[in-house]
Amino acid sequence: MTNRRSQLQEDTFFRIMQILENAPDITQREIAKKLCLSTSGINYCLQALIDKGLVKMENFSQSKNKFGYIYVLTPQGVSEKIRITAFFLKRKMAEYTAIREEIEQITKNSLIRKSLDELNISKH
Repeated sequence: MTNRRSQLQEDTFFRIMQILENAPDITQREIAKKLCLSTSGINYCLQALIDKGLVKMENFSQSKNKFGYIYVLTPQGVSEKIRITAFFLKRKMAEYTAIREEIEQITKNSLIRKSLDELNISKH
């Protein structure tokens, strides 16, 4: 099992690759804003993805990026994105199941149920 830090890094790489797949001419600043991370953190992650051969930079004159380049997933990057997407979904489904079970346990308490009813919070 991977540790929490590795999972966070993998999640960040996944999210960056997902953004790049949909908007290759996006700037690092825009990625940082979307992911609520620092621009320097995004730069570090992009460089790591480039070093691993998962992403490459290409010149593109019509890019909104002032340096005129885009980020492109390599064929290896596409394969890796598919792999980590499967792990990401598996982990998120497990988290969803655990949260749902926790909510069910909490709402079994009649006092809590009464409070939720009074607040018009219904169980989904």
